[in-house]
Amino acid sequence: MDIRDLTAEMDRLVAAKGWYAPESPRQQTLRNLAISLSVEAAEVLEHLQWEETLSDPEAFTGELADVGLYLLQLAHIAGIDLETAILEKVRQNYGRTWE
Repeated sequence: MDIRDLTAEMDRLVAAKGWYAPESPRQQTLRNLAISLSVEAAEVLEHLQWEETLSDPEAFTGELADVGLYLLQLAHIAGIDLETAILEKVRQNYGRTWE
């Protein structure tokens, strides 16, 4: 399964839950999805707050999956080919240096 397949699966989930409907409390707007992505990223950080190791790897895995799902949906709604964008960014990073 690749990014396009995962995006299609997320799209099916959102449609099945009715989140594309205008009256949905979980409107699939760029703003709402960006906020949700940020919230889920913060939940990833919670697992490492005050700790150097994971005390609950299964929950951490779930939070990483949430981040990935929101990222896929955000790119989908924005009309961005995430796979192409990621590959281009990796290509650019080969030419960068960090201090």
